[in-house]
Amino acid sequence: MDVRSEQLVHAGQGAARDVVEDSWRRSFRTHPRREDAAVASVLGEDELRAYREGHALAPVMPLISDLLVQPASDAGTVVAIGDERGTLLWVEGDSAVRRRAERMAFLEGADWSEDSIGTSAPGTALATGSAVQIAGPEHFSPLVEDFSCTAVPIRDPLSGAPIGVVDITGGDLAISGYALPLVRAAVAAAEERLRTLAGASHTSRRAPSSVGPAVLSVTGRDHGVLRCGDRTLSLSVRHSEILVLLAGNSRGLTAEELADRLYEQPVPAVTLRAELVRLRKALDGFGAGVRLLSRPYRVEGLEVDSLHARAQLERGSHRLALNSYGGQILPRSDAPAIAELRDELSATLREAVVGSAGVDVLMSYLQLPEAADDVEAWQTALRLLPPRSPKRASVVAHLERLLRH
Repeated sequence: MDVRSEQLVHAGQGAARDVVEDSWRRSFRTHPRREDAAVASVLGEDELRAYREGHALAPVMPLISDLLVQPASDAGTVVAIGDERGTLLWVEGDSAVRRRAERMAFLEGADWSEDSIGTSAPGTALATGSAVQIAGPEHFSPLVEDFSCTAVPIRDPLSGAPIGVVDITGGDLAISGYALPLVRAAVAAAEERLRTLAGASHTSRRAPSSVGPAVLSVTGRDHGVLRCGDRTLSLSVRHSEILVLLAGNSRGLTAEELADRLYEQPVPAVTLRAELVRLRKALDGFGAGVRLLSRPYRVEGLEVDSLHARAQLERGSHRLALNSYGGQILPRSDAPAIAELRDELSATLREAVVGSAGVDVLMSYLQLPEAADDVEAWQTALRLLPPRSPKRASVVAHLERLLRH
């Protein structure tokens, strides 16, 4: 037995359970000294509010409150509901216990993952994917040794992916014989409610077939415009960028992948989450069957003009591609992935039109702002135009202006 295992046995006053010993070993990788394990990240009030409003567990909080929070209010325990990373979103229950728990940063917005605080029921349940009970001295951080807790992961009922954790924390009552079955029952009820809500949402948001799909226009525009039938929604640049990236990745993107594509510099995760909350609200208000989904993030019920243009180019339909393409994708966007898509589509279109398209399609291409200074494209048009074409004079005049500068 190594020194660290001996510390665990001594702290637990007996042989350590496998789940606890394994968790301590993981915790030691992050915190070589137990005394250093403490919550270092807490969301601000505004950030937390925005994140909670859009979280998948928000709709089932009234149910969890009825099943767990109300009984805990006078039972010497608190109930915590965290996200899939271990951030506590709601902490409710016995007020005296809450005040004591806050001294160790067991509070709303705090990171209670194993990486943050070490072994605890919420963090260890998420790390293992299983229900777990942690008695006082089994906690890795000495700050938490006066508490015991029971936690059960909660999963998306459709995908099976973890979306959070439900925890009871307090004294010995929090790990009593009834605690684990009670939390499991509450989680099962919440997952069933989520399954019902998901089915109802899918049915109610399905776009009428007679209206047609919602289409996002982002080519030749500084910000996107969403249209479906006679409905129109103007989007911010950031929301336009998010929809373009998600629509182009049918398998979806994690929050980290999406952030890497959107921001030139690293940003706090909550910054992106707040944008996604606002975007989801805007799409819900617009209706028309457009849905922003999560874990991973993806969008349903949306077509994008830039994707139309790219698909038509791949089929060799140059004229149709030009009809879909109104100019460069979100010209003022500085999102790294949008800049890459913008350059790629623009270059592909130019190569296809200048290299092999008919003169009529080429003349349409020359009306785009990005073609205004393209000497080679204008020279190609002059070469292809019939000698007596009335369009030759304007092409020659334009070329002369380009060659003078």
